[in-house]
Amino acid sequence: MRHAFITAGTKGLGLQVTEALLVNGYSVTVTFRSDEEAVKKLQQRWNQYKQHLQFVQADVTKQEEINRAVDVAFNRFNRIDLLINNAGPYVFERKKLVDYENDEWHNMIEGNLTAVYQLLKKVVPIMRKQHFGRVITYGFQGANSAPGWIYRSAYAAAKVGLVSLMKTVSIEEAEYGITANMVCPGNILGEMKEATIEEARLNLDSETPIGRSGTGEDIARAILFLCEENADMVTGTVLEVTGGVDVIHRYR
Repeated sequence: MRHAFITAGTKGLGLQVTEALLVNGYSVTVTFRSDEEAVKKLQQRWNQYKQHLQFVQADVTKQEEINRAVDVAFNRFNRIDLLINNAGPYVFERKKLVDYENDEWHNMIEGNLTAVYQLLKKVVPIMRKQHFGRVITYGFQGANSAPGWIYRSAYAAAKVGLVSLMKTVSIEEAEYGITANMVCPGNILGEMKEATIEEARLNLDSETPIGRSGTGEDIARAILFLCEENADMVTGTVLEVTGGVDVIHRYR
């Protein structure tokens, strides 16, 4: 049985991904930062998968916690086939670069870029021994071309850096059967992060060209494809799952 390690997989965009992995036959280790109530609810909801599921509390901005979480995952399931970097902080307040506080800047870089580096350092050696691995990172619409994104400077800088990191890893680790790709969600807000496609189709969304909001299920479907055994020809790729929405320019 393939084993997936997903960060922040108990809520938001990670929730549907975790569930999709379980339903499709993966064992899953899920990290969470602090919401123990959410974990208890999910343990009940996914009780039928309890033999293939574990939750580990960890802050991905702290190297020692990352290392411990990976060790816990490997010690139980003896392998890590999928690394899904779902966690990533975001500053919702619209502010220009010079208005950022130092801790806000560092939190964006540490949570969105450095955390992935630390996880790769820990997990890639395991994947090399297995001669199989799938690494998934998250970006934003347009990240592949390194655009400017007004009011989102720190987040955008971290994610654009992550594009290059992901592409480099995809080349460096290809000989070991490891792929690395990035999924870029569109404008998925609020409850739609945990919603299904069927639920989204019940409500029109005039801001998205296809007519409905994106959902967590859309992201999960993309990730499942990229993690397939026979998806090994798809690596170093930035896949946009946006429904045609222009995330960047809608703020101008």
